[in-house]
Amino acid sequence: MVANLSRPQSSDRNILAQSSNKVSNFSQRHIGPNSDDVQQMLVTLGLNNLDDLIAKTVPQGIRLDKKLQLPKAQSEYAALAKLKQIAEKNQVYRSYMGMGYHDCITPTVIQRNILENPGWYTAYTPYQPEIAQGRLEALLNFQTMIIDLTGLEIANASLLDEATAAAEAMSMSYGICKNKSHNFFVSNACHPQTIDVLQTRAKPLSINIIIGDHQTFDFSETIFGAILQYPATDGKIYDYRNFIEQSHAQGALVTIAADPLSLTLLTPPGELGADIAVGSTQRFGIPMGFGGPHAAYFATKEEYKRLVPGRIVGVSKDVHGKSAYRLALQTREQHIRRDKATSNICTAQVLLAVMAGMYAVYHGPDGLRGIAETVHKLTATLAAGLQSLGYKIVNENFFDTLRIELGNTSLQAILEAADARNINLRIFDNSDVGISLDETTTEADVIDLLQVFALQDQLPFNIAEITFSSSHISQIRESEYLTHPIFNRYHSETELLRYLHQLETKDLSLTSSMIPLGSCTMKLNATSEMIPVTWAEFGKIHPFAPISQTRGYQILFQQLENWLGEITGFAGISLQPNAGSQGEYSGLLVIHEYHQSRGEGHRNICLIPQSAHGTNPASAVMCGMKVVGIACDDQGNIDVADLKAKAEKHSSELAALMVTYPSTHGVFEEAIQEICAIVHEHGGQVYMDGANMNAQVGICRPGDIGADVCHLNLHKTFCIPHGGGGPGMGPIGVASHLVPFLPGHSVIKLGGNLGAVSAAPWGSASILVISWMYIAMMGAEGLTEATKIAILNANYIAKKLESFYPVLYQGKNGFVAHECILDLRALKKSANIEIDDVAKRLMDYGFHAPTVSWPVGGTIMVEPTESESKEELDRFCEALIAIRKEISEIESGNMDLQDNVLKNAPHTAESLIVGEWKHGYSREQAGYPASWSKEYKFWPSVGRIDAAFGDRNFVCSCLPMEAYS
Repeated sequence: MVANLSRPQSSDRNILAQSSNKVSNFSQRHIGPNSDDVQQMLVTLGLNNLDDLIAKTVPQGIRLDKKLQLPKAQSEYAALAKLKQIAEKNQVYRSYMGMGYHDCITPTVIQRNILENPGWYTAYTPYQPEIAQGRLEALLNFQTMIIDLTGLEIANASLLDEATAAAEAMSMSYGICKNKSHNFFVSNACHPQTIDVLQTRAKPLSINIIIGDHQTFDFSETIFGAILQYPATDGKIYDYRNFIEQSHAQGALVTIAADPLSLTLLTPPGELGADIAVGSTQRFGIPMGFGGPHAAYFATKEEYKRLVPGRIVGVSKDVHGKSAYRLALQTREQHIRRDKATSNICTAQVLLAVMAGMYAVYHGPDGLRGIAETVHKLTATLAAGLQSLGYKIVNENFFDTLRIELGNTSLQAILEAADARNINLRIFDNSDVGISLDETTTEADVIDLLQVFALQDQLPFNIAEITFSSSHISQIRESEYLTHPIFNRYHSETELLRYLHQLETKDLSLTSSMIPLGSCTMKLNATSEMIPVTWAEFGKIHPFAPISQTRGYQILFQQLENWLGEITGFAGISLQPNAGSQGEYSGLLVIHEYHQSRGEGHRNICLIPQSAHGTNPASAVMCGMKVVGIACDDQGNIDVADLKAKAEKHSSELAALMVTYPSTHGVFEEAIQEICAIVHEHGGQVYMDGANMNAQVGICRPGDIGADVCHLNLHKTFCIPHGGGGPGMGPIGVASHLVPFLPGHSVIKLGGNLGAVSAAPWGSASILVISWMYIAMMGAEGLTEATKIAILNANYIAKKLESFYPVLYQGKNGFVAHECILDLRALKKSANIEIDDVAKRLMDYGFHAPTVSWPVGGTIMVEPTESESKEELDRFCEALIAIRKEISEIESGNMDLQDNVLKNAPHTAESLIVGEWKHGYSREQAGYPASWSKEYKFWPSVGRIDAAFGDRNFVCSCLPMEAYS
């Protein structure tokens, strides 16, 4: 038979066009349920269409009556092509500007198998440690690396960036020091962005920042703390011992901000006497990305372990006595201590910390020292060459950074010569410039730099003839580091590849099943959204590169700000906050500054409902506010009468209300506009927590509802992946009267006159491409449809499970928003079943537990997102229904109160196979409770972990060698 190769007829062309449209329609790939699934779910809910659902769920008074004004949705291919055009407007120069940011080499085995691997980047925060052992081990490696390099006793699992880590150190020192001083000394040799963030953070807390020279500070004023840069921002290496001793004599704590690569050669901060060390691990294989995301580190003495901000991974044991990892000590303390929490940081930069830790595993101590020595030798060669050209090197001792006096040579001439070679230098002033070398620097680059300063291609010497002294490093390190086998075992790619894969298989991620966490929005992180993150045009840009070289980024920022402004109804957007907690803090600080500008700086009362996120009270306290709680009624809504009474009581001091919408209880509160009006009537501003924005996009807008400020979790609603607990982004939107108070920056001048809240002007800029791609591919209709399906999926789950587990809160028409709370409290009395028993049993069915015991103890909060198919929703519901039947077996007496499948969950493969089986249920019932588990089984690698044992026997670094015997 001969194929018909004639052109298709008109009817055929229509079919082809429809088929092509379906293939190119990204929203149909992002949204899980198809049209048939949607109709079936609507029938289950007794509804005709999605508009009926929205009408019964979202109060009419706040619903949008028009379509969002966004560009038409693009296919994945078209959006990538468009973004590539934008990226190409960036100019990738060799940036030798330093200031804590350096070009580096990401080992390709780490790039491909961690950074670009959904098994790593789609996992959630390891609150369920039994199914997060891989990530936890990788973070323990990171902590061990930091402990070894800094010479201190404990380290956390990372913070957001060096500047905010320094601010956390200042706050911790303020809380610890007993000398009642309000003064904090900041060395003028610190990086300027760090000084900027410290000044911003200090102001609302009435901390007095003293900026000066540590060599001449006479300690006539008592200080509670100090921070020093090591090496200094201009490259000089100081011996800080005398300053530290004098500080300690006053009872003050000293923080050293240290470059970790330099610590392979320099005496570590702990040996100098420092109490805290902070810094960035960016140069350990993490691209600059125009500012982030990067993993900062925080290390301190063990006596301060319960005051350390952020998360710490600790070692414990499971029920079988096997070593196991989990988050330790103060983890999630914001949700427990609220306004008494030591920090509002509830996250880490997990994905980046994993990369940095694996960089050390990949290179080992010898490899890291080799990199550091090469960088230093090239710097010393450059210094000798510059001196031969007649320039003066200001710093005699240095590691990788030089400060050069130009003498009679004009700055403009140097900058033009550098620009001609695509080189960026740091400008200190009209007479001094700086050069910081890095891992990527070659001898050819050194020659290029010398030609820049020679102002000609022909050098008056051969670089091979240059001699240099090896004595440019003072404070030489003598102590060992990275001696643990983990840093000395995996140096062939085969071995490292296998190690990475073994860790990956211990973690449940979105590659295995849905992660139905309420308030966390674990939706699809599409591959097309992720691909541009590793483009060199975005990754190799220094955050302080001239604006003229970052035209692509500026277009990206402007478009994303416009789109987010349209989606939220706000006049201004700041992309600087690089986490949701940072967004909260920034939004409240904007409100604080607004009141100050009106001569109402006395307004310091922040009203916070009982249902609020735990970080809300902690953020308010960081902004110098006092928290007043607002009650909730029996339906979980804000008690309007209580709000009115307290707003009136504190009318003259009212600064803000913090409200989450839809509420943390999973409903659209009908009185939200009245709530906003009450606060405004008494002179306050409304801060809306954007954690639940996934239920608003295209349906309603915070700015229209009455909010003045709202932060957006781009790692939730706008598809930046959670990365196992970070990175995140938390930009804020503000009403027009607050635009002048948005965050600014001292290095790259921005419009707002608030100080910097993050180290980089646009936060973690390189991952903004993910949200840009998501919005560009979805368009207004796709985004709105996603919101409707998110609400549909949640209501479908609530309906299917309500006869097994009561739905705690519902709206006035009996519907929930995009998440629902299932009440399990009665099971404690009827079957001795705790909420954790259900969470751990879900692991045997292959699922991550929903959010447990928050915002109401003894409940689970389920958020399915729009990305999960009806088939997956049904599978999840079947698992919970099967678990309820297992509980019924306990209630009826057919299964023992203590020896049952829930109390013993999760079941590992080893526990089923090794040893005698002594339980009153079968191995099959334990390990293969559902039909699908026989086709694909995710096995927890450890049994239930004893967290209390780990806190009593606190260990936050890799186990000693004997533990492996």
